Amino acid sequence: MPTALVIGGTGPTGPYVVNGLIDRDYQVTIMHTGRHEVAEIADRVTHIHTNPFDETETAAALGSSSYDLVVVMYGRLRMLAPLLVGRVGRFVSIGGVGAIRGWSEPADLFPSAMTVPADPDTPLARLDEPITKLRRIVETEQTVFANHRDAVHLRYPMLYGPRQLVPREWPIVRRALDRRPVMVMPDAGLTLKSVAYVENAAHGVMCALDAGSAANGQAFNITDTRLLTLAQTAEIIADELGHRFEFESVPASLASPARPILMHWSSTHRVVNIDSARTVLGYRDLIEPEQAIRQTTRWLVDNPPPPTTLTSLQDPFDYEAEDRFINQWRTLTGRFGPPVFDPEPGYGAAYYGRKPNPATGTSRADPAST
Repeated sequence: MPTALVIGGTGPTGPYVVNGLIDRDYQVTIMHTGRHEVAEIADRVTHIHTNPFDETETAAALGSSSYDLVVVMYGRLRMLAPLLVGRVGRFVSIGGVGAIRGWSEPADLFPSAMTVPADPDTPLARLDEPITKLRRIVETEQTVFANHRDAVHLRYPMLYGPRQLVPREWPIVRRALDRRPVMVMPDAGLTLKSVAYVENAAHGVMCALDAGSAANGQAFNITDTRLLTLAQTAEIIADELGHRFEFESVPASLASPARPILMHWSSTHRVVNIDSARTVLGYRDLIEPEQAIRQTTRWLVDNPPPPTTLTSLQDPFDYEAEDRFINQWRTLTGRFGPPVFDPEPGYGAAYYGRKPNPATGTSRADPAST
């Protein structure tokens, strides 16, 4: 049997990868801290417990072992890539889409922010990037290929689904469970962001393995092929829980109650290009996003996040303060009333008819008429 070492393996995508390797007749060993054992991993898997962030401890744990395949999903990849030189037949690593320029800082691109989807030739973040984490992500990719010329590097976006450490969906799930009637949405919740359901992301790893040498020496973005807006995600979560929100649209720069679900200071779209994953690896979603969101919702209902996760989400769930915010916003916007124009601006489609605008008594374009 071919041998595989998975460094990590107990996180959100790890069990799917480990079991996928078993299905492909690998003899699997996982190296991790041992703090989080997962019932979904078969008993036949060998465990090595060490600290994958410490070079001395990891080298000692590896001993003289070698493997046909290594999948590095956890630990300090910049350290592990050189350490595993000469020990593995094939090297597959997991990184992040933050390496792509514009993901974190929209102003790094011109015109500002990423296109939808991003151009496949969008460069990586600059090595003089002031945000150290982004610079490290790029340096890590370079280290992987410098030490393993035929490596396959997969970039994950934010994951959602079972065992996710910081679930963006929880603030929405809890408000639906608490039957909050109104939810603040930044810029009407129209933001699109590349994400991946955990089972889909793991499937991307399996696709990279199955692609063989065609994938060698390349980096691939692995995300859901179809993306839903923030508002659509909240709609599906609420529907799964028998609830319905009224969304209060507020400019993102002012929508402080919505920061924990937006998870970025800008509401610009952040959609990476996955064309190469689809064409070279043959990647397709195993679970459609609508169903994935429903499954994530049910998981979170059955497994509410612990206090440490709530601290990371930075959502105080202060409904009294939220109600004050919503009331103040509505009072402020209500003072202005609907704008009055004579003539009223149209939609720019000359073949449309017009019908009365109930807000002003004037007319507006009617897409239904010809």
